Amino acid sequence: MQRSPLRYPGGKTWLVPHVRAWLKATGAPHPRIVEPFAGGGIVSLTAVMEGLARRALMVELDPDVAAFWRAALEHGDALMGRVRDFTLSREEVERLANQTPRDEIERGFRTLVLNRTRRGGVLAPGAALIKQGENGNGIASRWYRDTLIERLHEIQKHADRIEFRKDDGTMLLRDEAEGDCFFIDPPYTARGGKRAGARLYAHNEVDHAALFEALAESDSNFMMTYDRAEEIDALIRKHGFHAETVP
Repeated sequence: MQRSPLRYPGGKTWLVPHVRAWLKATGAPHPRIVEPFAGGGIVSLTAVMEGLARRALMVELDPDVAAFWRAALEHGDALMGRVRDFTLSREEVERLANQTPRDEIERGFRTLVLNRTRRGGVLAPGAALIKQGENGNGIASRWYRDTLIERLHEIQKHADRIEFRKDDGTMLLRDEAEGDCFFIDPPYTARGGKRAGARLYAHNEVDHAALFEALAESDSNFMMTYDRAEEIDALIRKHGFHAETVP
């Protein structure tokens, strides 16, 4: 199911069946699932909404994405109202893109609009707006007002069990309590890989070796995804992790 309002580049909706199987096989409902590179947040949303985890902690460093999640979780009615009242046009989108938001709700709404109207949902500087889109609908191709409101309403219903923090995901792994389960989906920037994260995300630098080290030192249950790269293969072998290639 599409639970996130964001069209996140590199999003993991396609992986959800594997996530369900992992969480069920390792003792669902878990006390808490932690998503250190939350992005579109599909794993946290799925885990909480389907009872696979009692609570979730979503962490994201990008200030625009962080503003969206804070608005969705803490100011859901106001954000839904902005979506409901917005008349989409290229001129309005460009106006939003060029203005400085006055508060977190406005910044979160701006993030949602740009995410749904830029090619591939890319929020990084320089991303282009949709031109042709689905069925020639242009910039409005991915702006499903009623669907977005419905998803925001579902998030609001579960907001008391979802915590959000703007933080560095790698640093957080060293500080969180043992016993949590982690879903880790960092930007793909490892040497020898496609390095897609450098193009797709404003915040894309990750110390991959430190990330693996933190997980190796932890007793927590985790699932991690990566682009296949020589650097990552070497880290997997170094720490004795189990890996599967997913077509």
